[in-house]
Amino acid sequence: MTVPRILLVEDNAMNRDMLSRRLQRKGFEVATAVDGVDGLTRARADLPALILMDLSLPRMDGWEAIRQLKADATTRAIPVIALTAHAMSTDRDRAFAAGCDDFDTKPVELERLLGKIAALLGGGGAPVTDRGAPT
Repeated sequence: MTVPRILLVEDNAMNRDMLSRRLQRKGFEVATAVDGVDGLTRARADLPALILMDLSLPRMDGWEAIRQLKADATTRAIPVIALTAHAMSTDRDRAFAAGCDDFDTKPVELERLLGKIAALLGGGGAPVTDRGAPT
């Protein structure tokens, strides 16, 4: 079974480290990027199974990075979940308008996020427990 690779685009080092370690313990391979420009470069080079994109990023915000990913035939089909501390309905609407496939708020509630990841990966990315057994 192939381990799904997730690209986590997050500028906050503590959030990036914590979420990437939690996803790795659930059986995912995680690549990281620190801003929208780096995220675009990594997405085009690595072609991950899914992208978790913070929306408030330096150099290029998440909304613009998502628009560019969805405009590029190479990366268009990669599902993107927007992550943000802003929980306003306008932020959610703006993320979907940019091309996001789903939206989640920070602080991240891991089980909720894992459910969204599994749904977008078609069940093939079903999370596993810390011991590697399916949940």
